[in-house]
Amino acid sequence: MPRKLLKKYIKSTAARNLDSTCNSRGRGCNNRGFTLIELMIVVSIIGILAAIAVPNYQWGIIKAKEAVLRETLYNFRTVLDQYRADQGKYPDSLQELADKKYLRDIPADPFTKSKDTWVVLPPIEPTGDIVTEERGNGAVYDVHSGSNLIGSNNVPYNEW
Repeated sequence: MPRKLLKKYIKSTAARNLDSTCNSRGRGCNNRGFTLIELMIVVSIIGILAAIAVPNYQWGIIKAKEAVLRETLYNFRTVLDQYRADQGKYPDSLQELADKKYLRDIPADPFTKSKDTWVVLPPIEPTGDIVTEERGNGAVYDVHSGSNLIGSNNVPYNEW
């Protein structure tokens, strides 16, 4: 007798569970998917988050390139001063710094991605005149970027 009661209980419980998972219109039971509106909401939230993240990512890349440019210019200027202290004059070209092992290699400009776009400034006399190579002072006094873009501080990169 208890066995019959147990079977009846199991059948009635299963029927109740089956009825509770069906929707009110009787269409399909045990549907476990997402509705179209739920999917649209998720996709729109992801789109909004991507629209916020992309500009921040691009700004981060620009700030990183600016940091690399700042560090490269600092290294150039330090090496130029070391060269002048050792040789008694400025180098005649940037390649001379690499040839005499003051630099391993001429670094690429982070904005132009080229080693050949560096703008080289010659030494200047205290009177404001440019020192010519005939005087033996060299031709590379300072270095600037060859990029025409404007930095985040509103100063063009070729004036840094």
